[in-house]
Amino acid sequence: MAEIKFEIQEKFGMLSEGSKGWKKEFTLISWNGREPKYDIRDWSEDHGKMGKGVTLSKSELIQLKKLLNEMDL
Repeated sequence: MAEIKFEIQEKFGMLSEGSKGWKKEFTLISWNGREPKYDIRDWSEDHGKMGKGVTLSKSELIQLKKLLNEMDL
């Protein structure tokens, strides 16, 4: 399997923390030198390991924000 390269450009915040210290974070991240995208995923404390996540373009993030604003929470 090819190595995945990433660069976290901006950390917006932590959504939750698991019992083993992994944190679910919302970030702006560049994968393999590509244009940065918005990302939600679990990270180990040193960001050396990652879990599965969701990566969104700016237009997808805008649509998600609209959907969340419409929810009755």
